[in-house]
Amino acid sequence: MTTFPQVILYTDTDGRARFREEALELNEGTPKAMLSPLAPSGGYQFRHSPVGFRSEFHCTGSAQWLFVLGGAMEIGLQDGSTRVFLPGSHFYSADTLPEGASFDAKVHGHCSRQLGTEPLVTLFVRG
Repeated sequence: MTTFPQVILYTDTDGRARFREEALELNEGTPKAMLSPLAPSGGYQFRHSPVGFRSEFHCTGSAQWLFVLGGAMEIGLQDGSTRVFLPGSHFYSADTLPEGASFDAKVHGHCSRQLGTEPLVTLFVRG
């Protein structure tokens, strides 16, 4: 079976954001054009972030796919690790605030920033 790599940013049981990778099955379509099952979505938004953009630590409000269309994006986690996403790359952002928790910028969420000399252009597709 053909699969598609899926990077997931999620909230672990300790409340901290982490990355994991899973294989998304492409079990529809034809051998020349394999497809995943059709997934529902709740709308989409484009974002343009200028050179120098950076965010403070925050949680994702609603789970969503993020696709980098232009520029480069770095996601930082509380443990100091980072991951860079270039045009054509994507991840599923589901690091929501744990139920009943109050946001703590030293524990929860991720930060992001634009890298390089080109503005960051992203597409968010709500899950």
